[in-house]
Amino acid sequence: MHDQGLIEKAVAYADARNAADAPFGTEIDGLSVARCRRATALEAMVYEPLVCLVLQGAKESYLGETPVRFRAGQSLIVSLDIPSASRVVEASMTKPYVALALRLDLSVLRELDLELADAGQSEAAAPALAVGKADAALIRSMARLFDLVDHPLDRLILESSLKREVHFRLLLAGHAGLLRRLCRQDGHASRISRALLRIKQTFDEPLCVGELAALAGMSPSTFHQHFKALTATTPLQYQKDLRLLEAKRRLEGGESSVSQAAFAVGYESPSHFSREYARKFGASPIKHLATV
Repeated sequence: MHDQGLIEKAVAYADARNAADAPFGTEIDGLSVARCRRATALEAMVYEPLVCLVLQGAKESYLGETPVRFRAGQSLIVSLDIPSASRVVEASMTKPYVALALRLDLSVLRELDLELADAGQSEAAAPALAVGKADAALIRSMARLFDLVDHPLDRLILESSLKREVHFRLLLAGHAGLLRRLCRQDGHASRISRALLRIKQTFDEPLCVGELAALAGMSPSTFHQHFKALTATTPLQYQKDLRLLEAKRRLEGGESSVSQAAFAVGYESPSHFSREYARKFGASPIKHLATV
């Protein structure tokens, strides 16, 4: 499928579902579509490991304080669960931002990496948010995967193999160095990813850096060094971001009062929670609630 045809299909798919200007899921597990007709404000969020193929327009995300911009013809590879902030920077009514994103499966990447062991692919340092040119093979495989949304029988038979093909194409990409390093289960990147998973699973509990370092098989100082190199943040700030984003989700969804949200995500003091919430989102929880 030509790129323009893929763009038109994605826009039509979003329009038919009255989609808002935000990514939304499809009939294919892990595959989402974004169609945004305007530039947006910076919004805090948590990336999961994924590939985002930009078909039109441009978006900007942050790794720590560093902006990462990705535009039409490029793919963003997110290798780790990373708190970030993101905004659409190029979009209009006549030329919306359009992108496809697929959640990545580390087990599939590792299976493929074993088969590619002698392919000579570089494992050079790459950031957790890495941008590079999307080659024609990756675009074709993403297009074929997206095409399955209209064909339930084909989806039943081909979805798994096409997802595997996308993962294969990514491992060959020049900006996939961190993905390839994560395939090495005894490497520093994989050890840090285990610590990230532990924080994610227990973000509402007190943080013990020593325990995380032991889980990663590192001294506390070495763990801190590698953690910040990969995530551009500290373990404590990483946990704090997860807590505040989850609290924001609860408040916006009407699930909790301010104090209930504070306690649910691990804060012992609602006033402390409110101060940190305002520092991150620019408004106190009560003021924020008044706008949703």
